[in-house]
Amino acid sequence: MPQPDAGILDHRDRIIARLLAVLPAEAVIHDAHAIRAYECDALTAYRCPPLAAVLATTTAEVAAVMRICHEEGVPVIPRGSGTGLAGGALPTADSVLLGVARMRDVLEIDYANRFVRVQTGITNLAVTGAVEGDGFFYAPDPSSQLACAIAGNIAMNSGGAHCLKYGVTTNNLLGVTAVLMDGTVIELGGAHMDAPGLDLLGVICGSEGQLAVVTEAVLRILPKPEGARPVLMGFDSSEVAGACVSDIIKAGVLPVAIEFMDRPCIRACEDFAKAGYPDCEALLIVEVEGSDAEIDEQLGLIKQIARRHDPMELREATSDDEAKRIWLGRKSAFGAMGQINDYICLDGTIPVSELPRVLRRTAELSREFGLEVANVFHAGDGNMHPLILFNANKPGDLEIAEALGAEILKFCVEVGGCLTGEHGVGIEKRDLMTVQYGPDDLDAQMQVKDAFDPRWLLNPAKVFPLDVSSGRRVA
Repeated sequence: MPQPDAGILDHRDRIIARLLAVLPAEAVIHDAHAIRAYECDALTAYRCPPLAAVLATTTAEVAAVMRICHEEGVPVIPRGSGTGLAGGALPTADSVLLGVARMRDVLEIDYANRFVRVQTGITNLAVTGAVEGDGFFYAPDPSSQLACAIAGNIAMNSGGAHCLKYGVTTNNLLGVTAVLMDGTVIELGGAHMDAPGLDLLGVICGSEGQLAVVTEAVLRILPKPEGARPVLMGFDSSEVAGACVSDIIKAGVLPVAIEFMDRPCIRACEDFAKAGYPDCEALLIVEVEGSDAEIDEQLGLIKQIARRHDPMELREATSDDEAKRIWLGRKSAFGAMGQINDYICLDGTIPVSELPRVLRRTAELSREFGLEVANVFHAGDGNMHPLILFNANKPGDLEIAEALGAEILKFCVEVGGCLTGEHGVGIEKRDLMTVQYGPDDLDAQMQVKDAFDPRWLLNPAKVFPLDVSSGRRVA
């Protein structure tokens, strides 16, 4: 087996020595076995151990690491909890992975002005946990909210089941403390609605770790609603369910959530969670909130719309226990599908009016490629989550699944949608960016990257196709 070049080893040893000089020994992981825990995110098909992994606990430590890496010309890979599904935290062999998972403190809570200031390693669910005792909550709720970090939510502009009413991360983010590649610490936004000058906060949110490492965030918190109630609807086809979603939105009703599941997902969730779902081709979970009178009025209209589509079942929760059971399967969906097979989870986003057409085309592509596709997604805002099932141990199956995924995402763009709603581009959709953007569009985006990170050391080889970005990195 060929041995690494002595110069490479000397360079690696120097980097690690410099990191150990500014951080506690337990914060710098470089053992060949321990480092493998950081070789990928939740897109596990691609793996590469980094040169070292650093787990910082303060903004000052993050800045120190960034300065060292900038001086040494070493790429930095930002990482939250590693739950990303697009390879956004995939290291390169010459990189330092910079994790914020140990930065979990709640720094300030201000109920009068409805914000909370946190370190970004805190999990999404823990933000609500910090304020729910006083009647507040943090609205964005990705399915991985028990584990995913606010850092990753900001990087990918994550949403969740309740984003239809409350918006995604960018609608609930007021300010950040961030560290640029050269170690400069900047403050954007703050504990108020709008900051003067350019909206650089809007540029940072959703930038996938390409521009800065966000270490602290000011998040909007909201009073808990007076009440909430879901209704479950079963239909005899996915297309009819999709048409029902479109009609609900067109009617001007604003539920807090509209979630969709098709037969493969329903079957898996029922086997896994025993939620009592009907035997149907597709189901919707529609939840509204407010006072009892408001809920009755909204659900009355929604059920009236649903009946036009001849539902096989129309079940309104009459107790907290029934409401929890309606949501049980949906909350268990990704784990339930993992019991069946390996899968790729996509997140193309489309106009709601195109749901029936996209579901029909997805089924056609599934048959053409010979792989099953299960659908579970945020139907209210058209954020699709087709799960492509494949066998990772069967040669060629991953490549077929990726090709099928590419065709589904291309069709999302064709009908007026986009490649990603909340998972990000990462490496998964990197080579599809030219489907949505022309050369001038991509160049404009890369010029923003140039301005923040002229040497392209921060999270390289992500988002932008390599054939259009390879000449921009300066050693």
